[in-house]
Amino acid sequence: MRVVIGIGGGIAAYKAAMLLRLFGKAGHEVIAVPTEAALKFVGQPTLEALSGNPVSVDVFERVPEVNHVRQAEEADAVIVAPATADLMARLAAGRANDLLTATVLTTHAPVILAPAMHTQMWEHPATQANVATLKSFGYRVIEPAVGRLTGPDSGVGRLPEPEDIYAQALMLLGWNQDAVGEGQPTGGSDLPLAGQRLLITAGGTREALDPVRFLGNRSSGKQGIALATAASELGAKVHLIAAHVEVEIPGHLDRVTRVSSALQLREAVFAHLADTDVLMMTAAVADFRPADYVGTKIKKTDDPAQDPVIQLVRNPDVLKEAVIYRQSNPQQSPHTIVGFAAETGDSTTSPLEYGRAKLARKGCDYLAVNTVSETQGFGAEDNAITLLSGKGGHEVSLQGSKLDVSRAMLRHIAQEFNNHSPSSPDGPREVQ
Repeated sequence: MRVVIGIGGGIAAYKAAMLLRLFGKAGHEVIAVPTEAALKFVGQPTLEALSGNPVSVDVFERVPEVNHVRQAEEADAVIVAPATADLMARLAAGRANDLLTATVLTTHAPVILAPAMHTQMWEHPATQANVATLKSFGYRVIEPAVGRLTGPDSGVGRLPEPEDIYAQALMLLGWNQDAVGEGQPTGGSDLPLAGQRLLITAGGTREALDPVRFLGNRSSGKQGIALATAASELGAKVHLIAAHVEVEIPGHLDRVTRVSSALQLREAVFAHLADTDVLMMTAAVADFRPADYVGTKIKKTDDPAQDPVIQLVRNPDVLKEAVIYRQSNPQQSPHTIVGFAAETGDSTTSPLEYGRAKLARKGCDYLAVNTVSETQGFGAEDNAITLLSGKGGHEVSLQGSKLDVSRAMLRHIAQEFNNHSPSSPDGPREVQ
């Protein structure tokens, strides 16, 4: 495939060099089309060396070729990263005053924009209006990440890492990541979840004590959001129910519902359970909540005898209730229910033994078990999961980045509910 990489004039332009390398390494022909301002951040020789093609910025260069028309007509995709506020304003207005904007205006290929700018610029009504206009043109927008910006500031507006842009672009384009060297679009066999409706919960619930305090847990939501991303890549329609998460929620999901407490999460799950094919309960749902909510901030006094005693009550077991609901409504409920168990183990029982016992109690189809501690599991980039089957299937070991683990888990589950044999029927499998 021929991919035009447009590069706007922001400090994040240096990341475009790695994006060129990723597409080139996968076998695509890449054309770098920077703005004039972008060349103040990353040099023309660098872009030419990484792309293997000459670099132009002006419509008056290579005039006999009518270069902007040539690039636009021959492109299979146009990806702009970073897309600055100024560049998006010009695209939204239909400007064509340099090679990049003229190419975008002329092409019939899919256009993907990855904005990057300071938080105030991203949140400004003018920028948001321009983004809405660009989406109405059919352009796809990869939401900016949250993190360190230029200087000491942090916030939304950071350009996602090149690997993330690359993966999201392949998903949005419908290109097979395993065969991108040949430039093949994904077919049905590469979209095992096509037509499936997945309801995925993510993050940790917060149980309010008073207006400023809550009981919570260490869940970051990374694994649940990785599952949602992987499910979209594999063709599913994804509804994410997100409690407290510490990472950016992808903008390409079909639906996102935000919740805070376990009771709110339960309400959201059961509101959509009848319209769900696969339920994945990845969220860390609090087992207990304060029996009483205090409407004003609990004060500390000089008398220790006046320190409050917090009484806890059980929260509903949403996973088990979903299984019971399916038993009563077999024609209008998920055909597959997946639970997650973060276990620590103790001196007498291993995390996996606790997981097997939990699977028997819950009655779900699968239970993903992982060991957690202060330094393992919650918040980490990688994960190691043992997927237990309530259907008598083999236990499957999955290890790697949370996104890779998610892809492997979903493919394995899809194979089973489509009456196929698991990829590795003889025993556990590792994803490195």
